[in-house]
Order: sequence, then C-alpha cells, then structure tokens
Amino acid sequence: QVQLVESGGGLVQPGGSLRLSCTASGVNLANYVIGWFRQVPGTEREGVSCISSADSSTYYADSVKGRFTIGRDNAKNTVYLQMNGLKPEDAAVYYCATDIIRCRRSLWQDTRVYDHWGRGTQVTVSS
Repeated sequence: QVQLVESGGGLVQPGGSLRLSCTASGVNLANYVIGWFRQVPGTEREGVSCISSADSSTYYADSVKGRFTIGRDNAKNTVYLQMNGLKPEDAAVYYCATDIIRCRRSLWQDTRVYDHWGRGTQVTVSS
C-alpha cells in the first residue's frame, strides 16, 4: 500500500516561496509518476504539475509555468514542488498522487488516472 505524505505548506506573503515535499514509506517514489494537485473548497481539484518516473519528463499547468518547479530527490525518496512568486490565487490545499511510468500527455491533470493520494498540505498566500 502506497501512503503519501505532503509537507511544507504554510503562510507566505505574495511574491514569496515555499517548497512542498511528497514522501512515502515502504515504496520507492522513483518508480512512480507523481502529480501535484491543488484544491480550493467548493472547486474541483486542479492539476498543477507532474513528473514521470521513466524519463523524469515534467508537465505544468499554464497558471504556474515559470514559477513552479517539480523535481525528485531520490536520496530522500521525495518529490518536491518548488513554488516561487506565489500569488493569492495559489492558495489551496496541495496534494500529491501516484501514477505509473509517464505522465499522461493529455490526461495528467485528470484525477481519475491517479491511484494513491496524500492528505494534503495547506498553502496560504496573504499579506
């Protein structure tokens, strides 16, 4: 059973940075596609970024391109999401989730293709 844990959320001022981490116990995250999603209460969960396991190819939502970076730290069995230039509209609960092999080119933002989910970490962007 894959159990994911997100961390690194918090309160940050507009323009600030946060680094979210997705970790797991008992499994090697290097073998999994990891997607990062976010959700504001009352709205659908939105795909933010994805990193493949086969070739580490990455995808980003248009709203975060140039500001967010997804990456792996295999030594720590972690996938991170570096978020710079944060805006109030980035505030949400952020989740990581698993898929296999590669991010699905046209479906990586579809929550239905992911198998396992963490419980999320809250990001608040406010002055």
